Amino acid sequence: MIGRILEGVKEYTLPSILTPVCMIVEVATEMIIPLLMASIIDDGVYAGNMQHIVKIGLLMVGSAVIAFITGVLGGRFAAVASTGLARNLRKSMYERIQTFSFSNIDRFSTSSLVTRLTTDVTNIQNAYQMMLRMAMRAPTTLIIAMFMTFKINSHIAQVYLYAVIFLAIVIIIIMNSATKLFRQAFPKYDALNESVQENVTAIRVVKAYVRENEEISRFKKASKAIYDIFCKAEGKVVLNMPIMTLTVYTCILTISWMGAKMISVGDLKTGELMSLLTYCMNILISLMLLSMIFVMITMSAASAERIAEVLNEESDIKNPEKPITEVKDGSVSFKNVSFAYNFDKGGKPVLENINLDIKSGETIGIMGATGSSKSTLVSLISRLYDTTEGDVYVGGVNVRDYDLTTLRDSVSVVLQKNQLFSGTILENLRWGKSDATEEECRKACEMACADEFVSRMPDGYNTHIEQGGTNVSGGQKQRLCIARALLKNPKILILDDSTSAVDTATDAKIRQSFRSQIPGVTKFIIAQRISSIQDSDRIIVLDNGRISGIGTHEELLENNEIYREVFESQTGGSRDFDETEVG
Repeated sequence: MIGRILEGVKEYTLPSILTPVCMIVEVATEMIIPLLMASIIDDGVYAGNMQHIVKIGLLMVGSAVIAFITGVLGGRFAAVASTGLARNLRKSMYERIQTFSFSNIDRFSTSSLVTRLTTDVTNIQNAYQMMLRMAMRAPTTLIIAMFMTFKINSHIAQVYLYAVIFLAIVIIIIMNSATKLFRQAFPKYDALNESVQENVTAIRVVKAYVRENEEISRFKKASKAIYDIFCKAEGKVVLNMPIMTLTVYTCILTISWMGAKMISVGDLKTGELMSLLTYCMNILISLMLLSMIFVMITMSAASAERIAEVLNEESDIKNPEKPITEVKDGSVSFKNVSFAYNFDKGGKPVLENINLDIKSGETIGIMGATGSSKSTLVSLISRLYDTTEGDVYVGGVNVRDYDLTTLRDSVSVVLQKNQLFSGTILENLRWGKSDATEEECRKACEMACADEFVSRMPDGYNTHIEQGGTNVSGGQKQRLCIARALLKNPKILILDDSTSAVDTATDAKIRQSFRSQIPGVTKFIIAQRISSIQDSDRIIVLDNGRISGIGTHEELLENNEIYREVFESQTGGSRDFDETEVG
């Protein structure tokens, strides 16, 4: 885990090395000052040696200047290294997430990924900066100060040694207790982010159902959970301060008492006593810093584990060693296909024993009850998921043998949940083809019956779309997503209930344009409305993950009870459609 995180240091190795070097130099020069001060008092002031006072004073000034410069440089190098690590971690995580298959994405909630990219990375950044500076400074200060105290007077120095041992035990006890609480905080952050995300995304639903108070209560509950955990954890951590203060004053009193007796008998000089008191503060402050480092490391360890989970997650779907980079046509075959979500964890099949042979250019309608795995079936074509059993073939080739980019560029999918991104309409359309001209975008919109409303907008195709497409209607969003898919010039077009928000007349126009303008493209149309799939070459009826029937509209009316019941429920029992409605 540590090695995975430290891979993010990369080009920031030099400042990561220079920071502790600067810290060591800073501490070394600071630790000389108390000795120089003792020399001024004992050999300068008491001896009346002005020349010695000036000489040692200049050395003290020089040491202070060196400590200042190295301290500033150490701070700068640490900032560069820690922010660079944070930048690389976010970049690596984001790039890794982009490689995830749908099954990988299913393992992480959106709110959890957001927390890992923000709060967790910030914790690592702060911990790394503190480790480069304080984790080097505090132990170095402790070691040098202890060495100096034993050099001055080994008898008095034992007081420090006992104090250090006592405080080390106390810190370990407190940190072990606080660690468990800090680790519980991060799942609470996930819950808080989830609450915010859902509320902001669905704010119109919240307003429509007057659920503001309930959402505020939900947010307060998630926020209070974090508050309570941190209060408990910090309540334990703050015990450091009173215990540290008690120890410091006990040491000062003990050293003063012992030092006064030793001075009176000539075993210790006044300046040496002042140095010992100064080193006392240095030693105990370094212990305080070490306790803070332990807290930060504890928090960052939990964050590091969560970040490493994302970085170590391997995509379930990968390119073969020698991928095929050309899709010959839009024919599709399912051979004894079964599929289960989380199959390795005992997930039950949602598709069983699917066998289909579809010719290139056919229009295939798919219908079935909610939960009959219609979307799952078509997701296997572009290898958004891999089959649990059996194989899927596109253009006569197993989809596992294709280059993923080649396969997915040949299969355009308009998902059930349409998504537009912030930017102009042209920018959204060019997701289908990055170098598409405005004329190509216009033609695609004409096929999708989107041009009629885009052309009426004040800025036309340069109209800005808000995040998530909140400034267009559901039907307009669906038509723009269809146009975006058409721009790919695919061999296979999949519409997953993508005209549900479109009126029947517009739906019929879209299907008519498909028949006349892209006759060679294989089309899969998932729909709940019989009118949307009635004129398909064949219609597949799914029931609980199995094929209940397959055939033309007329054949299914005669032979398939499920299809006939849906048809009659939508037409009031009449088999006569208005031709203007179905196109």
